[in-house]
Amino acid sequence: MVTISNLIEHEIKRKPLLQEALTQGIISFSSVAEQLEPSISKHLGKDVHLPAIIMALRRHAEKLQQKSKEQKKFNYQSEIIMKSNLTDVAILKTSSFFTKLQAIYNLVDFEKGDTLNIIQGNYEISIIINSKYKEKLLAMLSDEKVQINEDNLSSLSVNFSKDYVDTPGVLFEFTRKLAWNNINVVEIISTSKELTFIISKKDAVQAFEALQELTEEKK
Repeated sequence: MVTISNLIEHEIKRKPLLQEALTQGIISFSSVAEQLEPSISKHLGKDVHLPAIIMALRRHAEKLQQKSKEQKKFNYQSEIIMKSNLTDVAILKTSSFFTKLQAIYNLVDFEKGDTLNIIQGNYEISIIINSKYKEKLLAMLSDEKVQINEDNLSSLSVNFSKDYVDTPGVLFEFTRKLAWNNINVVEIISTSKELTFIISKKDAVQAFEALQELTEEKK
């Protein structure tokens, strides 16, 4: 049987920012109840009084807050490294691309701080590289099907302890912080101890400040 609590839980799962606001206790239950009332009444096929919705919201908020307290503690302190003047080239995944890998790696000089990230999906491959190598890269990929060719990008990288991959919610904390600051993430690159966000150059300073604020909050 569908209940008010069931419907509220469903609505909150669909709205991460609302869930965050309830977890932090920074939102008016009455205002949320007024917004949810039409949908809940429609699903139940009858008018639902606001006090009943408010009560269910309070109970769900308490569960979220308790769950937040029980989460495994993690040390978010990290150096944040920002790089600019990057390009993202995405191509359809083909066997011919892999014959070009060594030549692509030879383009960059990692000892001088150059950037090269190759992300392989099921059907597409993304290449993040310094913009100064863009023309040479595109020449190498002249027989490939380029899907995206985006310039004016920056990267923000954070390094963690080995607990990173074993701690639920770390990636969520960072992506949520960027979302709250209205920053779009173009790509996410993750290893066992490092997390890198590829974003637009125009958002780089704001994103850096947001991530720095998060690491300070989580000391």
